[in-house]
Amino acid sequence: MKKPYVWDNYSDQPAQLKDRAFKKNGRKKELFSLIYTYLSSLFLLPVFMLLQHLVKPRSINTKHFFGMSVNLEYFPEESVALVNELEVDTLLIRLPLWEMNNLKHYVDFIQQFSDKKIILNIMQDREHVTDLKLLEKDLILIFQALQNNVALFQVGTTINRAKWGFFSVGEYLRFFQVAYRLKRATFHDIKLMGPSVIDFEYHFTLHALFNFFRLKYDALSSLLYVDRRGAPENRQMGFDLLKKIKLLDALSYFSPKTKRELYLTETNWPITKTAPYAPTSEHECISESLYTEYMLRYYLLAFASQRVDAVYWHQLIAPGYGLIDSRDGLKKREAFEAFRVMLRQLKEAAFVNFSVTQERYTLVVKNTKGHLTVVWSLHPTTLQLPQTLSYYDYLGHEHQGKSIEITGSPIYITKNIYDL
Repeated sequence: MKKPYVWDNYSDQPAQLKDRAFKKNGRKKELFSLIYTYLSSLFLLPVFMLLQHLVKPRSINTKHFFGMSVNLEYFPEESVALVNELEVDTLLIRLPLWEMNNLKHYVDFIQQFSDKKIILNIMQDREHVTDLKLLEKDLILIFQALQNNVALFQVGTTINRAKWGFFSVGEYLRFFQVAYRLKRATFHDIKLMGPSVIDFEYHFTLHALFNFFRLKYDALSSLLYVDRRGAPENRQMGFDLLKKIKLLDALSYFSPKTKRELYLTETNWPITKTAPYAPTSEHECISESLYTEYMLRYYLLAFASQRVDAVYWHQLIAPGYGLIDSRDGLKKREAFEAFRVMLRQLKEAAFVNFSVTQERYTLVVKNTKGHLTVVWSLHPTTLQLPQTLSYYDYLGHEHQGKSIEITGSPIYITKNIYDL
């Protein structure tokens, strides 16, 4: 990564571009694409907001639903052991194009997870965006080295932020087209995913899905953060997480450019008192207990939608937003255990039912042991049952009860409570 782009090792992302003239010039060159982005969304987004109600959910189980992002840069040997401890089956691993000289290290790291489903996030820099011959050369090396180890290649990331190297969706489409042509010509069996728009900025996603470029995505990727709105149930312009997912799924369904597979490849919440590692200001940061609750509820809501193939938590080890704090050794946050408990309770589970009543959320699934009900509430309430049942809190502690207090921390009841 070359100046004016600078990598921020604390937040694990590029720093804000400070050269305003550089940004202005970059956007000026892409004016036609930027105009298309906003005009197309002005006319098409209202249409898809109506059409989304015609799109039915799919049937998705949890075998590869609960994903985790791991990073070669952070304790690679320990990461292997921690992933096995979590028993997570699908991973997202970053590969920055500006580190092609370290490709072998990434290959060796990925091959340690041979029993996992791997998503490879190919992260761009400005050099590879502007020099498509260089991009082609390096993508060939990546595909040759990892085509047998990677289930999906996420080509590019965070395309709607200039600090990541793109000034328009048009630039991204030309970038992705290089990978698509390589697939058509040589690497027929690889799967390519895009466009990886961050946040609820679907006008960029719409442009990437409805255009005149000759390309096609094998799956739709989105960095669907909702952290600036607080809880995942909170609304932004009338859309909570479930409604954001429903609209995104509709764009995928009606687009001629992608198959109907949806991966939420990044999400998290920043943790209070972790500056400068938190990627946002202290105002957006939350406590570790809320971080755990929100994380679990994000996964549960996304699964309840039956429109998302997988969610990837960003990430396993990170002081400001990870399951493990690495500032003084490796310290597991309670979210680590909560994630592991969620996986054990819901692994291999199939969707049965989901309901929301007076801000109480109830998800029923069927796993290898029978039916399981997951319940949480945005306001403390009491669940009265006709008989005493066993249930587990979010950290896996077993309880018995007929009158159960329901809070923002999901609990797991070992019955379908609707059958009682």
